Amino acid sequence: MLRLDSVRAGYGLIEVLRGIDLRVERGEIVTLIGANGAGKSTTLLAISGVVPVRTGSISFDEKPLAGLRPHQVTSLGIAHVPEGRRIFKSLTVLENLRMGAFQRHDRDGIARDIDKVFALFPVLGERKDQLGGTLSGGEQQMLAIGRAMLAQPRLLILDEPSLGLAPLVVQTIFKVVRELNAKEGTTVLLVEQNARLALDTASRGYVLEIGKVVAEGPSKQLLEDPRVIEAYLGEA
Repeated sequence: MLRLDSVRAGYGLIEVLRGIDLRVERGEIVTLIGANGAGKSTTLLAISGVVPVRTGSISFDEKPLAGLRPHQVTSLGIAHVPEGRRIFKSLTVLENLRMGAFQRHDRDGIARDIDKVFALFPVLGERKDQLGGTLSGGEQQMLAIGRAMLAQPRLLILDEPSLGLAPLVVQTIFKVVRELNAKEGTTVLLVEQNARLALDTASRGYVLEIGKVVAEGPSKQLLEDPRVIEAYLGEA
């Protein structure tokens, strides 16, 4: 479904990705783990068309993504929930959700999908007329995911969804992510600071270090890898 081959990308004179190879098959949850600065977020931004690819290639359903603008990538069925949520704070919850459907014209379908978001995150339904900027951090993260759902993605990209959130909120969010994958068939590419949670959620994982993939495989295998345990799971 998604394929990165020898991707190099960065900012100005700084090269962050140094030849990334990555695969995400339809229906999978795949995670990227690694230390801060390893290139995880840059990988996601390159897929979404925010950071240009210098060399190598990215394709989605065998269609090249190189040179596409972010809204064009979204139109292909990829929705990106960025680190820090980045909701529209001056818009209401309902208005934020409708922004996620800006490329759609099926009003009835949009209304059904909004109801679906409210069913998954009841607190958003209770606060539908409240400004996004007045929500708690956890509620804003729910709203960011809900907004992405309104784009009807076949691939949902999540960047640090648990960052700064209380454990109970994190449980709720990851429960929804698993439901979207299992019940809706949404493929998920996940970057998550909590490596154990990420590997417990995903079927496969990649370990990034300084812009390169240094390990990959089934999550169970990575959870038992001594290098991963020592570096990312907090165990000797």
